[in-house]
Amino acid sequence: MARSAKMRTGSNDASVKGPRLSETTHVRPPKERQAKGKALREHCPRKSHSGWAPRPAGFDPVGILIEDCKGRLPNLIPIRFGRMLASPFTFYRGAAAVMADDLSRTASTGLNVMACGDCHLLNFGMFATGERRVIFDINDFDEVSIAPWEWDVKRLAASFVIAGRSNGFKSQDCEGAARSAARSYRQAMAGYAVMSPLDAWYDALDSVRLLGELRDPKMRSFYQKKLQAATKQQANEKEFARLAYKEGERPMILDHPPLIYHLGKSQKLELARARRLLEQYRRSLPPERRELVRRFGLMDVAVKVVGVGSVGTLCGVLLLMSGDGSPLFLQLKEARRSVLERYAGVSPYPNHGQRVVVGQHLMQAAGDLFLGWCTGEGGRHFYVRQLRDAKVKPVVETMRPENLENYAGLCGRTLARAHARSGDAVILAAYMGTGGVFDDAIATCAVAYADQTEKDHAALVRAVRQGRVQAIVD
Repeated sequence: MARSAKMRTGSNDASVKGPRLSETTHVRPPKERQAKGKALREHCPRKSHSGWAPRPAGFDPVGILIEDCKGRLPNLIPIRFGRMLASPFTFYRGAAAVMADDLSRTASTGLNVMACGDCHLLNFGMFATGERRVIFDINDFDEVSIAPWEWDVKRLAASFVIAGRSNGFKSQDCEGAARSAARSYRQAMAGYAVMSPLDAWYDALDSVRLLGELRDPKMRSFYQKKLQAATKQQANEKEFARLAYKEGERPMILDHPPLIYHLGKSQKLELARARRLLEQYRRSLPPERRELVRRFGLMDVAVKVVGVGSVGTLCGVLLLMSGDGSPLFLQLKEARRSVLERYAGVSPYPNHGQRVVVGQHLMQAAGDLFLGWCTGEGGRHFYVRQLRDAKVKPVVETMRPENLENYAGLCGRTLARAHARSGDAVILAAYMGTGGVFDDAIATCAVAYADQTEKDHAALVRAVRQGRVQAIVD
């Protein structure tokens, strides 16, 4: 089986060092690029994507998870393992580090893109852009880094098999969803291959259009109601009603331990630290957005536990207010080394928060106005974003097999657009071709990896029972 190509050192930007995106080929004639894509099949046959090299002797998935927890907040690590215990699917969500190791032994064309790094079906959704449009896109970039494009496709496809099994779907339906993700990725990339660079860059998946394309009337109505509820009121006003209260004249974040809580130290000290972070964060913003943030003053800060993979990292919520009482919630998230870096090369950016911000700007069709980064005490890296803005998440548990397959197609299409912004769609489309060879290989890989995930989840269950790791179910 072909092995992952050795990553190049250096960068497209001479001022930074690290892995680089594949050589810019867009200025060359399309026929030359198509020939290059087809030639890649010689050293990396499309069928070779159907599996991965055997794990080395003594491979320990739980050991990788324990290693990944180093530097996380000790009191939150049991919550992380508790969430991963719930099912093979929740395990998969928290085990990006395990899969990165496995992906490093899979076939690769040697072409790099800005890769999501944790590309599973729940890291997509609808949200409002700064222009107040609601679009569908990837919405989690904690693990983003420069890496082989195939890694994202394989992680996405496997997530549909695992989620389908969690819903009790038949094996052919689960595999069909994975194949739909790969097929949609391939077909969408072919579409971007014939677009001008500007048209491909401007393309976005508008939520109104997407909801209109849903063939299931019940599912269409369900998500239209969720979208209406999400956009009916300003996100920050809803968050204030849900997360905050007033103590005298001062608004405060409501404690809900162990998921939201104040650190218990001097509040004046914590606010002073948060203000220093905010000032540093503001400097990372473009001047016009810096001015917008200055119109809000910091009122309170608290720790907030989020997700599965992020549990144990230092994440907080900042409550800011303008003079007229308008709230603004910002989320402060610790940015650690991407799980991809050990295998694809060290990030070219000195701050991992900057890595996340640059990756998100490059992969998303439209980003968060408030996206920036800073460095905290002890050298911790952070990125900052707005806390929810008309976000609508997929509800996988309510999906029928046909819904899951359609959603897989939507995610595959979205991932292709994200990769086309940093890769060459002509080369990628020519490599994948017009038939189903690539689709079938990815679907086969997805099923095999779902089997492996179930075994790895069972290994975590045993580790908890044996006392090797502690788990708290919240």
